[in-house]
Amino acid sequence: MSDKRYSTNGHVRTESLDSATSRPPLVIETQGLTKTYLGKLAVPVLQGIDLQIHAGAFVAIVGQSGSGKSTLLNILGALDVPTAGRVLINGADLATLDEDELAILRSEEIGFIFQFHYLLDEFTCLENALMPLTIRHGLETAAQRTRVLRLLQRVGLGEHLHKRPDEMSGGQNQRCAIVRALANAPKIVLADEPTGNLDSRSGAEVFALMREMNRESGVAFVMVTHDERLAHAADRILLIEDGVLRELEKDAYRV
Repeated sequence: MSDKRYSTNGHVRTESLDSATSRPPLVIETQGLTKTYLGKLAVPVLQGIDLQIHAGAFVAIVGQSGSGKSTLLNILGALDVPTAGRVLINGADLATLDEDELAILRSEEIGFIFQFHYLLDEFTCLENALMPLTIRHGLETAAQRTRVLRLLQRVGLGEHLHKRPDEMSGGQNQRCAIVRALANAPKIVLADEPTGNLDSRSGAEVFALMREMNRESGVAFVMVTHDERLAHAADRILLIEDGVLRELEKDAYRV
């Protein structure tokens, strides 16, 4: 497993590398991860989570509301910090990175898809999809723009490039959000209930696109969902229950 740090100029500093295994590389690893919210009472949410996700995997995380699914996703996305334990993203130990390095990691290694698309109303579909590149680099290169245009065409938005979010359907907006998540060619996409605001048909179409992008690009997808059908279409199903994460056989998962 490689051990990396992210420098403020965007380059990865590799401290050690072990390529002895022939398996796809680990892109996500947690070791003894715990999360407790402190207030008048300590509320444990995650307890001793050990997780490994390899490149190209499609993983569904399930569990009841309030079980800690979104908390885990936020920690994996470097948007929150664990109370204890280690989180390694593409070999980088998040606890060793400063704020600038974490921002670079989030920008370059991770794409995010949420239940609501969070497209910016004043920008077009194309401009929204390019937004991660605009924020990271100021101006995208011709190659980057071409790649995003091809992705938008691939997901059926080629005729909607210059429309704003209020001129597109919910399913079209979520497709744009998927392309936005892939704009920086990340190693990981974290999706929190990505079909939760869509009707069943649009939800199925959006999930099918995510699955196709996963298979074609080798990007690892980690998806939180309450939808049993979507969970069964993933490679792995992970259940969070009473703060503990365990893997389920597909025929054992029923909502």
